[in-house]
Amino acid sequence: MIKSMTGFGRGEVTENNRKFTVEIKAVNHRYLEATVKLPRKLSAFEANIRNVMKEYMERGKVDVFVSLEDYNDAAETVKYNPALAHDYMKYLTEMAEEFGVANDIRLSVLARFPDVFTMEDVEADEDELWESLEKAVRIACEKFVSAREKEGENLRADLLKKLDEMAGYVEFIESHSPEIVTEYRKKLEEKLKDMLSTLDVKADEARIVTEVTIYADKICVDEEIVRLKSHVKAMQDALSNGGACGRKLDFITQEMNREANTTLSKSGDLALTDKAIELKTVIEKIREQVQNIE
Repeated sequence: MIKSMTGFGRGEVTENNRKFTVEIKAVNHRYLEATVKLPRKLSAFEANIRNVMKEYMERGKVDVFVSLEDYNDAAETVKYNPALAHDYMKYLTEMAEEFGVANDIRLSVLARFPDVFTMEDVEADEDELWESLEKAVRIACEKFVSAREKEGENLRADLLKKLDEMAGYVEFIESHSPEIVTEYRKKLEEKLKDMLSTLDVKADEARIVTEVTIYADKICVDEEIVRLKSHVKAMQDALSNGGACGRKLDFITQEMNREANTTLSKSGDLALTDKAIELKTVIEKIREQVQNIE
């Protein structure tokens, strides 16, 4: 199945009085570039999250947001630093003696001095944390992939439609090219006939054939037509086979554009030029869509 590189997924898991929320969003990118933002308490699991993500995606600029709500009563604890409090009192006493003032320090004031009391997170079991977090990550990844597949199916349908349009232009160019040579020969014969009629000289058939052959070779797009048809078939097959084919489709599109440019440069007729321009236009539309496929 074809996947778009844009998508969004959200996963929530509540276990052991903790709520884990994971959100994933992505846009197109040449490679897989992931940014993971998570609370300090879960920072040790960034590598684990990246490893899980690689199971679900291959390309895209992906942003992952993780949040944790811990409802446990013992999630945080107060820590008292007696050594620091002792130092505060020691220096306050020395200051009182040095300046000859009363030491009126109260316990409530001392308790508010920096770092006498601090709040610290209670160390939780890492295996327990990761077990719940992994569930949330996988739920988000699965929803993310589902959104990508849904959008990818829309892209596939649109691309197949554009490929049919492109095939129509190629068919017109292929069928119209021989007519141009025939028309050129007819005009050449008429021109020579008008020029030589007053001289009572017969046109040289061999020279006409030579001129027509040179012109036909100059505007011949047989090789370009064959390659364009081959590229259309290759892209249709890739879209049918599915999988991560974005890079392949991008390469095929570049080759399509190269053949279309050559065809346009060889066009010797207004109608052919118009179709070649239309061909290039639809190829550009295909290229824009292909950029969004994983």
